[in-house]
Amino acid sequence: MDYSYPFSIEWSTEEIIDVVSFFEGIELAYEKGINREDLLTRYRKFKQVVPAISEEKTYFREFEEESGYASFPVIKEMKAGNGSEVIKIKKK
Repeated sequence: MDYSYPFSIEWSTEEIIDVVSFFEGIELAYEKGINREDLLTRYRKFKQVVPAISEEKTYFREFEEESGYASFPVIKEMKAGNGSEVIKIKKK
């Protein structure tokens, strides 16, 4: 990993940890797969730190620019539920 995670200097250490954990979950969805419930827990904590959709989109875009991992397809798959317990996304 040769990139940094997006965060705000206004966040507490715990909030930064929650956001980084969420983005690590996005990485796992592309690399190995991640349990849907695990990702959902991480996403809920992320949303407590970043409740606004506009902010969420900004952080998602920053993360994708840095890492190459798009968050939206992972979140879409997580919300869809399609019967799978593990979310695994193929990187384009």
